[in-house]
Amino acid sequence: MAGTGAANRSGLALGFAAFGLWGLLPLYWRLLEDSGAFEVLAHRMVWSLPTALLLLLLVRSWSWIGPLLRDPKRLALLLLSASLITFNWGLFIWCVAEDRVLEASLGYFINPLFTIAMGVLLLRERLRTAQWAAVGIGALAVVVMSVAYGQVPWLSLSLSVSFATYGLVKKRTGLDGLEGFSADSAIQFVPALGFLVVLAGRGEGSFTVEGPGYALLLVGSGLATALPLIFFGAATVRLPLSTVGLMQYIAPSTMFLLGLLVFGEEMPPERWIGFGLVWLALTVLTWDALRRARTRRRTVAHNPVTATVPKEATSPAG
Repeated sequence: MAGTGAANRSGLALGFAAFGLWGLLPLYWRLLEDSGAFEVLAHRMVWSLPTALLLLLLVRSWSWIGPLLRDPKRLALLLLSASLITFNWGLFIWCVAEDRVLEASLGYFINPLFTIAMGVLLLRERLRTAQWAAVGIGALAVVVMSVAYGQVPWLSLSLSVSFATYGLVKKRTGLDGLEGFSADSAIQFVPALGFLVVLAGRGEGSFTVEGPGYALLLVGSGLATALPLIFFGAATVRLPLSTVGLMQYIAPSTMFLLGLLVFGEEMPPERWIGFGLVWLALTVLTWDALRRARTRRRTVAHNPVTATVPKEATSPAG
């Protein structure tokens, strides 16, 4: 049980780090607005691989590669995960370039609902009453913000479905954060490099045109990509998928504030209401987590022998 508790604590810390960094990424992509969205995407994929290799060298983590290469099923899952995250990255970078950060944030508000649905329906994870209440409040927030757009938010839905599915596939691969990121990067590298070579051959690339500072920003996209993805991958193998899904409200909340306060996008009253409902959902979730932690400590203090692991930690995804 002590090991499970430590895994849950580290998983929560990793999850908060991942989604906090993801929420701030629009600031980085806005610095690269002189490049097209597809060029930024290609640089992001190309520079992710050397970043991953450097990190693997530092931690000396190589033993997982051999067994992975001998497992066709896991390789197929990795090909799928790399494709899903490539689509998600490209669409998100395009949203930032087109001043649609608020619409992108809506996609990540919706995303936890898809993630939780997958966790409950496919992995048989269970939610407590307060968690269901938080999900219901979050769903109401999504409805309010969707109505505010006055149309089907296809960008938001595409971001949501692709990332929720990516999370599920990563769960199935069984790779930790750095391992999964490295495997995805290896798959993405050659197509992305080929695209950049063609772009440079046409004289349309920006890597050598905008100056050394700009080139360093493009190179740094690998690290900006690596850190939150590694944290996310590590969190998904330590926490129930439903918990990861609820934590994902952190990133869109940050993006929403950036869209409003930094990028000056419009914020009608309906969006204010939706944003308030999301924070209410987070308040309910936080209260439930603190109450659960207090109850667990009391149980262990009074009867440490019979204290049991929480139900959600014993689910197939735990």
